Amino acid sequence: MVMYNPKQWFSLIFHAYSRRVMKRLMPVMIFMAVYTAITCYVFIDYLKLHKAEFQPTVTMHSLLGIVLGLFLVFRTNTAYDRWWEGRRLWGGMVNSTRNFAMKLNAYISKENHEDRDWFYKMISNFVFAAKENLRGGVQFAELDPPPDESLINDLKKYKHKPNRIAALMYHKVNELYNKQKFTGDHLINLDKELKDFIDIVGACERIKYTPIPYSYMMYVKKFIFIYIITLPFGFVTLSGYSTILIVVLISYILLSVELIAEEIEDPFGRDINDLPLDELAVKIRDNVREILL
Repeated sequence: MVMYNPKQWFSLIFHAYSRRVMKRLMPVMIFMAVYTAITCYVFIDYLKLHKAEFQPTVTMHSLLGIVLGLFLVFRTNTAYDRWWEGRRLWGGMVNSTRNFAMKLNAYISKENHEDRDWFYKMISNFVFAAKENLRGGVQFAELDPPPDESLINDLKKYKHKPNRIAALMYHKVNELYNKQKFTGDHLINLDKELKDFIDIVGACERIKYTPIPYSYMMYVKKFIFIYIITLPFGFVTLSGYSTILIVVLISYILLSVELIAEEIEDPFGRDINDLPLDELAVKIRDNVREILL
């Protein structure tokens, strides 16, 4: 995620990210410039030469522009809502891991280094596994191996790694309860955070695997395409060859908005505007280490 000062206009206007968008849009911009130039030649030079008349109107594009603007506002708001919900969920992950670690710190004696170290590693492993599970696969090199390394080998057998790690923590809590190291009240208090872990992962997966409905996305993209492809006909005889610049600029603005919406609607990847999950996971690991060790 890009960190920036919103009050610095000059740096924002000329930030390199705008060049990144321009690089992605360059083939489309070149096509629209060539297409508009051919349209201008046909309607300005060729038709004049043959004394044919063509009376354009921008009324249609003005009306369509209002409708298109409403669609794009809804599109960007929907994408941002998904991004912000993802950020709220990972903020909840930070809070739940801290609460869980602080309760364990109070319930497990300072002399019991083995259990404290086990929970420290498994909590941080859960967070890293949840992060990479949203990106397609767990990176075992990021995980802290617990004292019993067979747990890592056991983890490789399961498709959903965060579920397995959460189940192991449930088993560990229940084991300590059976050994009378935890009371029934301790068990109830710890259950809330363990439940929150799975709820947060499930909510993130809902965002990840539930895209915006296909019919809506298809319609928006078709609407943008039809709008910009017919745009030269509305300006050609009014603006002459300046139509090329007008069409390219409008196309850049409309397509940039759509590209940004595409980028932030899945906030768990590695794009420049995605959530800083790597930094959040490291932060959680450091916090849990400080609390338990």
